[in-house]
Amino acid sequence: MDLYKHEEYYKIIGLCMEVHRVLGGGLLEAVYKEALEIEFKNHGISYEREKEFKIYYKESLLQKRFYADFVVCDDIILEVKATKLIIDENIAQTLNYLAITKNKLGIIANFSTKSLQQKRIVL
Repeated sequence: MDLYKHEEYYKIIGLCMEVHRVLGGGLLEAVYKEALEIEFKNHGISYEREKEFKIYYKESLLQKRFYADFVVCDDIILEVKATKLIIDENIAQTLNYLAITKNKLGIIANFSTKSLQQKRIVL
């Protein structure tokens, strides 16, 4: 099976798993984001944290912006969660981010479960 951006995907998930292995579950999202930032830096992986994106309605720029937790490797949206489980609203949010950015790959990583829970979303 040939996965879109499989190498980048596996690197990102591997780093998420390392953060989860070291910190465990039950902490705030901000803690996992900070730890992931350290891992991205240590592994030379390009990323932007809390990247702002503009939203347009037809040709009008809206005042409301959205902020992706991370944009990794220039075009992969990584959403970090610390909840009981990944729910439909998390998936809908990531799909919307992909549509707005025109990116094709989104990852939701949930750190609050016993094992890292992740969802790969491809447009």
